[in-house]
Amino acid sequence: MPPPAAHARVAAPPSPVDLNADLGEGFGRWRLTDDEQLLSVVTSANVACGFHAGDAATMRRVCALAAERGVRIGAQVSYRDLAGFGRRSMDVPPNELAAEVAYQIGALEVFARAAGSRVAYVKPHGALYNRVVHDEEQAAAVVEGVCLAGGALPVLGLPGSRLLERAGEAGLPVVTEAFADRAYTARGTLVPRGEDGAVVTDPDAVVERSLALARTGKVVAATGESVDVRARSLCLHGDTPGAASLARRVRQVLEGAGVRVEAFA
Repeated sequence: MPPPAAHARVAAPPSPVDLNADLGEGFGRWRLTDDEQLLSVVTSANVACGFHAGDAATMRRVCALAAERGVRIGAQVSYRDLAGFGRRSMDVPPNELAAEVAYQIGALEVFARAAGSRVAYVKPHGALYNRVVHDEEQAAAVVEGVCLAGGALPVLGLPGSRLLERAGEAGLPVVTEAFADRAYTARGTLVPRGEDGAVVTDPDAVVERSLALARTGKVVAATGESVDVRARSLCLHGDTPGAASLARRVRQVLEGAGVRVEAFA
């Protein structure tokens, strides 16, 4: 009798991926992001809390739209830098930074609850995001601010960052994030925005990188190396020209490849 045939090994389906975008980035009559269109595509919304962009009316409007469409609301906390859009490095004392992080989360929570939802996670923005990748003191201050705001809110950040290390030590859920439209260094950090090629502007390249990140957890660095970036959430910047159309295309390609797109929180 011939030996039984070996069972074919079936590849496991890709892990679920969350799509997040920075929203509510306006002030008064000025608007940078196409909030309405992006909220029809993404699963998580990083809402500006008034320090780098956003104001009370904008936060209220975006929270209402997000709640209506079942999109998770995240507090995108920042240095107090409206003029520089939160992208200028600042030396803020840890106690002050912790209080300001809690303040921003609390402000957004008011509007999230009014819309019948809640703040579901926290993500730093701009210069603060990059600073807490390697700065122990600033990372600890952000985590202290999240804890001060109450509840065990998940923290969204770069894999291997000091922020996620400190958040995990504090008992907060940590969520890793990747960027399809930003260039990476060989160490897995983001190329600073002031350098050439820091932002990936070719839509085809963004779509291709999104699919690679979702399926393989890898991205090609600016210097050519393959870098491991295992991430649960994929960020598409809302201030990119044509961001909503690009986000829609990315989601269609991911779902067409069998990747389940769903919120992490």
